Amino acid sequence: MTTVTKIAVTGPESTGKSLLCEQLADHYNTLYVPEYAREYVDCLDRPYRKEDILVIAREQVAREARAEASANGFLFCDTELIVARIWEKYKYGTCHPWILRQIEQNRYGLYLLCDIDLPWDPDPQREYPHMRGFFFDWFRRELDGHAFPYRIISGNKQERLDNAIAAIDAFFNTG
Repeated sequence: MTTVTKIAVTGPESTGKSLLCEQLADHYNTLYVPEYAREYVDCLDRPYRKEDILVIAREQVAREARAEASANGFLFCDTELIVARIWEKYKYGTCHPWILRQIEQNRYGLYLLCDIDLPWDPDPQREYPHMRGFFFDWFRRELDGHAFPYRIISGNKQERLDNAIAAIDAFFNTG
C-alpha cells in the first residue's frame, strides 16, 4: 500500500481553494476531497446553526479517510478543521472539543494557506467580504500556534497553481 500525504488547502472565503484543489489533484494525478460544508448548507432549508458545524466537520473527516485509500501519493483536502474552529469561534464564541481534538490528531503533511489577493467572488454562502484580512491573519495564527507546516499561496489563478506546485515540490523534494 502506498503512503498518502494529505495536503490541506485552507484560508478565508473566496481565495480560490476549491479550484486550486481540483488543479493540484489533476497535476499530481490523484484525488481531492471537496468542501463538504458547501454541499451540506446547500441542502438545508434553514440557516445553518452551531450544531451543524460539528456535523459538517465529522463528515469532512470521514470523507478524507475514505478518499485516502484511493489517493495516489497526495490527497488534496479542500478545507480542514481549522476552518470549522474559526467559524464556530467567530459566530458562536466557542468550539466543540471534538473539533479541537481532530485538529491535533488529523494531521496534514502541509497546509497551503490561500492569500486574499484574488478578487472577492460573491456567493450566497459567503458571509464576510470585508473581513478577509482579519480571517487570513487568524488562520496564520492558528497554523503558527500549532506549529503546522504551511506555505502562503498567492497570485492569480495560474500563478497560484504554479506557486502551489513549487511549494509542494520544494517541501517534499519531489521537483
